[in-house]
Amino acid sequence: MKPTRGRDLVALAAFAAVVTWILVRSFYGSLPPVSVFAGASLYPVAVIEVILAFVVRARVDEHRIGTDRHQLHPITAARAVALAKASSLVGAASAGVWFGLLVYLLPERSSVDAAAQDTAGTLVGLIGGILLVAAAMWLEHCCKTPDEPPDEPAV
Repeated sequence: MKPTRGRDLVALAAFAAVVTWILVRSFYGSLPPVSVFAGASLYPVAVIEVILAFVVRARVDEHRIGTDRHQLHPITAARAVALAKASSLVGAASAGVWFGLLVYLLPERSSVDAAAQDTAGTLVGLIGGILLVAAAMWLEHCCKTPDEPPDEPAV
């Protein structure tokens, strides 16, 4: 499985931002207020992934991968990679949505009270999306197997 490419995540975030900006321009008046807690759900997931990354990294560094009870099962490592890949996509899309909303809100803050009130929740969501992408990329990196030393030639 190939590692997640940063440019793919940036492209997804940019696409989500543009689509969100277009939609918000048309429908902002009918949207509910943005709570500070709206994007906060991404933070616990990012924290869990960082903790999981450190656990996986410790097991990989100590060569404790296997089917024994005190080892990291290879299927668990594969599931962690799948979680990291999915989370990086969710984080990038979320960050793009929050960024698109923020791009609309910033110029409107001086004339629309709701835009000024929605800015804080939008920033919380944007930062949460970025942190989720960072945590997911770290987890994916930690799941890589260490390089094997080259075989010694027979003498």
